[in-house]
Amino acid sequence: MVDISYPAVIAAARTWFKLGDLRINMTGEENIPTEGGALLAVNHLSYVDYIIAGFPGAERHRLTRFMAKREVFDHPVGGPVMRSFHHISVDRSAGAEGMMVAARKLREGELVGIFPEATLSRSFQIKDLKSGSVRIAADAGVPLIPVVLFGTQRILTKGRKLDLTRHRTVGIEVGEPMHPTGTDPVAETAELKARMEQMLDRLIRNHPADEIEPNAWWMPKAYGGSAPTLEEAEAMYAEERRERAARKRAKAQAKKR
Repeated sequence: MVDISYPAVIAAARTWFKLGDLRINMTGEENIPTEGGALLAVNHLSYVDYIIAGFPGAERHRLTRFMAKREVFDHPVGGPVMRSFHHISVDRSAGAEGMMVAARKLREGELVGIFPEATLSRSFQIKDLKSGSVRIAADAGVPLIPVVLFGTQRILTKGRKLDLTRHRTVGIEVGEPMHPTGTDPVAETAELKARMEQMLDRLIRNHPADEIEPNAWWMPKAYGGSAPTLEEAEAMYAEERRERAARKRAKAQAKKR
């Protein structure tokens, strides 16, 4: 594959980090192999996670091909960009095709990224994970590497405006590889979630204290912030799903008239 726009965006991101004094505190990047297929399982906090989660791979001189919902590829602006990066389109109502493409790219030696929570976590904690990540890694015979971010939600997340305030910290931890067999995807997914929860806990506890205001909206409630709890966030997501389904029904009915 020929990559032209992707390296340019990485260079632009590095410039943004420098000019905005965005402090990337990253550990564990050595867990990403310099060659061969590997699947990165990343938590999802914000709309800039595709940029930040690609940073560990870039530090290892690799490009990460992210799996993303098909709606992003259908966007008149976002679609061409995603395709130019050779990212992977996934139909959330029937994801088998996207999983097959991801497994093929992994067998070809690509670094692939997946967000196993399947949507943004509005609690900023780890949501229940889909089993697709362990099944894809097992199918392709590649390591599954947990990657956890914290702080990206302060830049741009659901319900918030873009905030490019300078002198902020984003934490990234790249965990040790797992090697799923696929014999028990439920148990292997539970292990992945447990690892990601431990990693997130470390990132939150190590976040610079001087950046944390009382009742910070971007801090999980369990850590003294005012973000929704996991249960409250799930209720919000369930309501969004109902509203989305209602809009689809209304649109379908309008077409029939």
